Amino acid sequence: MKSSVEEFRNEVRAWLKEHLRGRFAELKGAGGPGREHEAFAERLAWERHMAAHGWTCVGWPEEYGGRGASLAEQVAFHEEYALADAPARVNHIGEQLLGPTLIAYGTQEQKRRFLPKIVAVEELWCQGYSEPDAGSDLANVRTRAELREGAWAVDGQKTWTSLAHESQWCFVVARTEPGSRRHAGLSYLLVPMQQPGVEVRPITQLTGTSEFNEVFFDGARTDAAHVVGEVGDGWRIAMATLGFERGVSTLGQQVGFRRELEALIAMARRNGTFDDPLIRDRLTRSWIGLETMRATALRTMDGVTAGAPGPEASIGKIFWATWHRELGELAMEVCGGSSMYGGGMYRGGVTSAGGTPAATAEPYELDDWQRLFLFSRADTIYAGSNEIQRNIIAERVLGLPREARA
Repeated sequence: MKSSVEEFRNEVRAWLKEHLRGRFAELKGAGGPGREHEAFAERLAWERHMAAHGWTCVGWPEEYGGRGASLAEQVAFHEEYALADAPARVNHIGEQLLGPTLIAYGTQEQKRRFLPKIVAVEELWCQGYSEPDAGSDLANVRTRAELREGAWAVDGQKTWTSLAHESQWCFVVARTEPGSRRHAGLSYLLVPMQQPGVEVRPITQLTGTSEFNEVFFDGARTDAAHVVGEVGDGWRIAMATLGFERGVSTLGQQVGFRRELEALIAMARRNGTFDDPLIRDRLTRSWIGLETMRATALRTMDGVTAGAPGPEASIGKIFWATWHRELGELAMEVCGGSSMYGGGMYRGGVTSAGGTPAATAEPYELDDWQRLFLFSRADTIYAGSNEIQRNIIAERVLGLPREARA
C-alpha cells in the first residue's frame, strides 16, 4: 500500500508532466542561477498557473491558502519540481521567506493583507537587508526609519537586493531607535517599492546579468502598522527569516546540484579528463559531499518545520555554498582550455587605456560551465557569508565565546 508521501509525490509528478507542455514547455530549465532574467514574464505566468491549481505555498497551513503539506511532502514537492526541470521560481522570496515569517510573527491584519497576494503570486517581494557597510555584518545597519504622521519614513541604501526591479514590496531592516547600536533598535518593516522615494539601480554581475540591485530610500513611506513583531525587535524577526531561507526548498536545489554533477562527470568521460586520477578523485569527493549535504539538510529541518528555525541551519548553508563553489572550479578543470575561450567577459578587444571595458564593448556570451563558475563565486557570500556562518555555528550552536569586536 502506498504511503501518503508516495501518493503526494505521484500527484506532483503527474501534474507537472501534464502542465509543463504547450506554452510552458519552452520554460524548462529557464531562469537558473545567473539567468534570472530569462523569460521572466513567462515564468511569472507559469507560477500564477501553479497558483490557480493550488501548487504554491504547499507547506503553508490551509487556513493561509496552503496545502498544509508535511515536511516529507514538501521535500517530495521540491524534488519533483527540480526533477521535472521546471523553471526557476519568481516568488521564492515571498513564498519561502516572508510568508513563513508573517505566519509566525505577523499580526492578523498583516496576514489578511499580504498572504493571499503571495499565494496568488500577485505581489512579488525582495529582501532589504545588506548595505554597503552592513553586508555580512547585518547588525551594522544604517538605514533608518522614523514615524511621521502615522507612517514610517525610510531613508538609506540597500544593496545586493535580488529582483528588486521586479518586486512590488520589500521587507526592510531599518534602525528605528536613534543612537542605537548593533542588534538593538532595529525594526522589520514592509515597504512598497513603487512609490516616490524609492530608486532601484541594477548591479551588473560577472555573468553580465543584473539579478542584484542597489535600492535607495529617500523619505519612502509605509504605514505605521507595517512593522512585523515589536518595534525594536527587528533583529529577532530578521534572523527567523534567514532560518526559513534554509528550509525545505534547499532539497530541490540539491537536485539541481546533482544534475550539474552528473553532467560534469559525463563531460569528463567524453573529453578524457576522467582518466586523470586527480580529477576522478575530486569528482568522487563531490559525489560524497552531495550525499552528505542531503543528510545534513534533512537532519536540520525539524526547527524549520516547527516554525522556530535554529542556528543549526547555518551548517547546511556553509556546506552547500562551499560545495557548489568548488564544483564551479572543478568544472573549469574538466573543461580545460575551452573554459578560457573569449578572453573574458567582453569580446572584440574594445577596452579603455586602463584595461576596463569601453562603453561600446559587447557582453560576452557565456556557456553553462562558465556561468556556473562565475555565479558560484557568490554562493559563499549571499544569504550569509561563510565567515558569518562560522561565527553563528561557533557561538550559537557550539556555545563558544563570542568573537572579540571593537
